[in-house]
Parts: sequence; C-alpha cells; structure tokens
Amino acid sequence: MDRFDPLRRRTIVLVGLMGVGKSSVGRRLANALDLPFRDTDAEVEAAAGRSISDIFAELGEAAFREGERRVIARLLEQPPMVLATGGGAFMNADTRALIKSKAVSVWLKADLDVLARRVGRKDTRPLLAGKDPLEVLKAQAEVRYPAYAEADVTVETGDTAHHITVDQVIRALSAFLETQDR
Repeated sequence: MDRFDPLRRRTIVLVGLMGVGKSSVGRRLANALDLPFRDTDAEVEAAAGRSISDIFAELGEAAFREGERRVIARLLEQPPMVLATGGGAFMNADTRALIKSKAVSVWLKADLDVLARRVGRKDTRPLLAGKDPLEVLKAQAEVRYPAYAEADVTVETGDTAHHITVDQVIRALSAFLETQDR
C-alpha cells in the first residue's frame, strides 16, 4: 500500500470558477494518483453530440445544466476517478448532495484578478461572450462561493504552477481523509 491509496478510494470532484484550473490541475492530479481523469464539459459535449457553446445557444443554460447533472450522476456510479466539473455544476443542490454522498469535493479557489487574466485569453466560454471577464467572475463569485464553501476541502491556488497546486490538493485531501477515517 502506498501513501496515495486512501486518495484512490473515492472519486475526487474538482469545483470552482472558470479559469481556476479544474481541467489542467485535474489531469495532473489524476496522473499523480494513477486514476482516470474525466471532464464533465467534454462528457456533456460527447453525450449531446454538440459543443457547450451550441448547447447554450440552441437549448439554453437550463438544458445544459440538466445534461451536466445527468452526466455527473452517471460518472459517480463508475470506479474512482478525478472529475473536473463545470463552474456551475456544484450550484445544483441535488448534484452537490450526490457528490457529497459518493465522492470527495475540492474547491479550487484563486484570486479573481488571476482568473480574469486567464479566462480573458480565450473566447470559448459562453458565459463570457462580449462581457468583461472580471465583472462576470465577481458576479459568479458572489452567487457561487456559498455553494463552493460546502466542498469537503478548499485549496487556495494562487497564481502558481499546476504541479504546485496538485501537491497542495494531495496534501489537503490526505489531511481531510485522515480526519474522516478516525
């Protein structure tokens, strides 16, 4: 048994605002723990046969969120993995409860200025279309932080390299799981 065995027993779900690194940190975390990595956005696109931007444009955010909820429920029935969720996924109370019962959740939290700089580089995010990234992130933080605060573990990432964040997540998860096993 190695020191990572306790971290491989349940799915690890990453939550947080767009740009915080759920996918890129998630891939590296999965690699470090020798777990599969899944991204709910990619899974929703595969299930719907269209891009998230198209789902938003053609069906609306509510339809996207419903598809996202179903995909997360399906993934949580599978063997342990690292799962990166969309920024709004954890807002759904049913999804939060499901994650609480079947996985361990990690809120990746970073300074809004850092996130605005990161997300401002790409124009692939439907919630940012034609808007000031910092304003959108401030509004989302206000609404989403109370839900994110229900995550099992919070890791303040700062503007650091992903491998440093992965180490922070592993340490925080190990400490959290030790308290759960007592």
